[in-house]
Amino acid sequence: MQITVLKEKDANEARVALVPESVKKLVAMNVSVAIESGAGLPASINDADFEAVGATISADRQHLLASTDILLAVNRPGDDALAGLKRGAILVAFLRPLDEPKRMEELISRGLTAFAIELIPRTTRAQSMDGLSSMATIVGYKAVLMAAERMPRMFPMLTTAAGTVPPARVLILGAGVAGLQAIATARRLGAIVEGFDVRAAAGEAVRSLGARFLELDMGGAQTEDAGGYAREVTEEIMERSRDLIANQAALTDCIVTSAQVPGRRAPILVTEKAVSGMKRGAVIVDLAGSTGGNCALTRPGEEVDVNGVKIFAPLNLASTVPLHASQLYSRNLTSFLSILIKEGQLNLDFNDDIIGPACAVHQGQAVEPRLKAALSIS
Repeated sequence: MQITVLKEKDANEARVALVPESVKKLVAMNVSVAIESGAGLPASINDADFEAVGATISADRQHLLASTDILLAVNRPGDDALAGLKRGAILVAFLRPLDEPKRMEELISRGLTAFAIELIPRTTRAQSMDGLSSMATIVGYKAVLMAAERMPRMFPMLTTAAGTVPPARVLILGAGVAGLQAIATARRLGAIVEGFDVRAAAGEAVRSLGARFLELDMGGAQTEDAGGYAREVTEEIMERSRDLIANQAALTDCIVTSAQVPGRRAPILVTEKAVSGMKRGAVIVDLAGSTGGNCALTRPGEEVDVNGVKIFAPLNLASTVPLHASQLYSRNLTSFLSILIKEGQLNLDFNDDIIGPACAVHQGQAVEPRLKAALSIS
């Protein structure tokens, strides 16, 4: 069985799906690992590093694809790469099946089997495979550094011979993995930090990091699904949330937003009115840009200046820390492959509580219920 890793097609993507430590583990599982030459260079990993642990290196992309049984990638490969795979081959990557269901049609037409990292359930058993959480950890950290670089003030309180510099005030919206890492990073830099999430249960995690949790009465509404993700809430709750955030925004130097609902447009939390009430020099880093953004004035992938308030919506922050991002993601994939492969052979047990839910497409058939509904497949 051959596991293959190609160079990522996006010129701005610096991550690689496997790192040498994982290749060594996979080779020990009696499978062969083939790496396209130069795939690891953006993450500071040389071809020789892969060869030293048993990987085969090749610059012949088409030959690699033709002999591939499992293709590992960070992002969905281009149609040219998919066309080179044999029918029945397996793809494991971030595929955005619920956000971009139409893009799954090429995988279906090619007769492929596809496992989406986003669909791996949030269970105790699957924690080591949770690529979303791994990347969110890096994104939350980097978002705060990005804000600190662009703010016209420092984060910590400083007492100097010239007087005291007060600490910055930071507001984090969304207390998932990215939000909590942003809180922890902002606290380490010395800011006064506040957090908000529609999930009341998130308050304990926010407070444990030394931040203040902004409370809002949800009236008993269910705001969290069985997987731990935020659920859509009523418009009345959203309006009260926006009012609370707008009042706090006027006192804040920096806002980092990270609230997303799988398969839905990101909720608007920071309104145009809230932005207009913020002080000049304030910064908003919107981590929900890929699904529309949490700020009403966000332009995904762009930087916007609104009366001195700077709004940034980076789309691939994890790629800006490519070595550690690749290490974490590679470990996630290796852990997932450990249940897919037994004694060097595929073990596709769709009754397994991880394998079944993580599969979006099997041998050219959409199998994930929400994907089937989006593609109008009965």
